[in-house]
Amino acid sequence: MPSTPHVESHFTASASVRDVVIGMADGLTVPFALAAGITGAIANIPGATALVVTAGLAEIAAGSIAMGLGGYLAAQTDVEHYESERQREIRETVELVDVETEEVAKVFREYGLTEAQMAPVVNAICSDQKRWVDFMMRFELGLEEPDPRRATRSAVTIALAYVVGGLIPLAPYMTFSSVTDGLQYSAAITFVALTAFGYVKSRFVGISPWKGALQTVLTGGIAATAAFTLARLIQQR
Repeated sequence: MPSTPHVESHFTASASVRDVVIGMADGLTVPFALAAGITGAIANIPGATALVVTAGLAEIAAGSIAMGLGGYLAAQTDVEHYESERQREIRETVELVDVETEEVAKVFREYGLTEAQMAPVVNAICSDQKRWVDFMMRFELGLEEPDPRRATRSAVTIALAYVVGGLIPLAPYMTFSSVTDGLQYSAAITFVALTAFGYVKSRFVGISPWKGALQTVLTGGIAATAAFTLARLIQQR
């Protein structure tokens, strides 16, 4: 009887994909909300468009640096934390041999293996310190060894994604002399960009694409509306 091959389709988001998502999501949302807020405050001032563009570019520059630095520090912290825990496990496999051996056995015991079944496996793992420490890092602590070069890549990826995302809502203000026209076209372009971004991101992570698109659009829309409304209220006082 013919059988249908079982093909598993899983997506495990790489660190770079996560960095792009973080940078692009904030890049599309924050500069758009800032530009909308400034537009609400200075719409009737001559040269308002230039002020929005200047403020927007300054925010993109500062935001990309801040986001990139945050990504760098987060990745570097992962490396330092892993190395600290690994050194601790190395010491414990020397100083607390019985305790660490029992922790290896406990892992297999939780999978239902009997003492007789697990004994040769535990002995094989504990006979080599590197293998022993690797096992403890993975199965006791749940830690995977991070790429030591990830910190720099993460910083650059997040920063560039933020810049690209931030220039999208700012582009209409660079094109039109009227700040009102700039806001209208910026809203339309950003809406399309947020929808596409949310849709594609959701396809990657395996959730409903349209649900993800709606959530992304609502996030950007709420932020921009709040900034614009607040600026208008302050201007009227």
